[in-house]
Amino acid sequence: MADEIKSLVRNKIAMLIDGDNAQASLLPQMLVEAGRHGQVTVRRIYGDWTTNSMNSWKDVLNFHAFQPIQQFRYTVGKNATDSAMIIDAMDLLHSGVVDGFCLVSSDSDYTRLATRIRETGIFVMGIGKKNTPKAFVNACDLFVYTENLVTEKKSAQKQSQAKSGKKKDEKEDSDPLPILTQAFEMAVGQDGWAPLAGMGNALYQLDPGFDPRTYGHKQLSRMITSLKDKFEMRTQNLDGTSILYVKMKE
Repeated sequence: MADEIKSLVRNKIAMLIDGDNAQASLLPQMLVEAGRHGQVTVRRIYGDWTTNSMNSWKDVLNFHAFQPIQQFRYTVGKNATDSAMIIDAMDLLHSGVVDGFCLVSSDSDYTRLATRIRETGIFVMGIGKKNTPKAFVNACDLFVYTENLVTEKKSAQKQSQAKSGKKKDEKEDSDPLPILTQAFEMAVGQDGWAPLAGMGNALYQLDPGFDPRTYGHKQLSRMITSLKDKFEMRTQNLDGTSILYVKMKE
């Protein structure tokens, strides 16, 4: 588990999204998936922003601090986004500023890019629909299907509304549970426990303005402790250092 803490701090991930082949509504869930493997430092969405098809991205990309990259379509019906995204990915790869990539698309044109990144020993994951060609899926170290993210999103919304009895907009600013749940999912290990330090890193990835004092607590550990019906905590000694771990209750 000590290695998991280090990886969250050390690994830097470039998340590159083909805006023509991805769902804007799933951006928070996709960011959580990429955040499981490190800190998402480079965030870019590619597309022709002069077209109406890209309008769905505009609000969500600003909220999550993604940089829109303009790529005009030089020929009607031909997508030029893949070329711009591939060129940027190779520039990032050779610059050495990131330790891994998350490529969001269902387009087989990115197969060679994923293979090339993996050949250098750099981690590469993909996010796309279940109809994504197998060649692209197998070229990645890890591939996440968006259909699974849709299922998780609907399940989380139902549970949240059932427990609170409030509308989403009414509880968004006052209830820390949604963002704590996302942070836990980003930091959790295979044993179901997440290091508190890892959750802290994840929280600042999701919202750099997050502060436990906003919710009446001086520290994150005290905040988690106050939510005894949602989380449980334990302490483990590693090399003479006490480390706190968090687990979500079923």
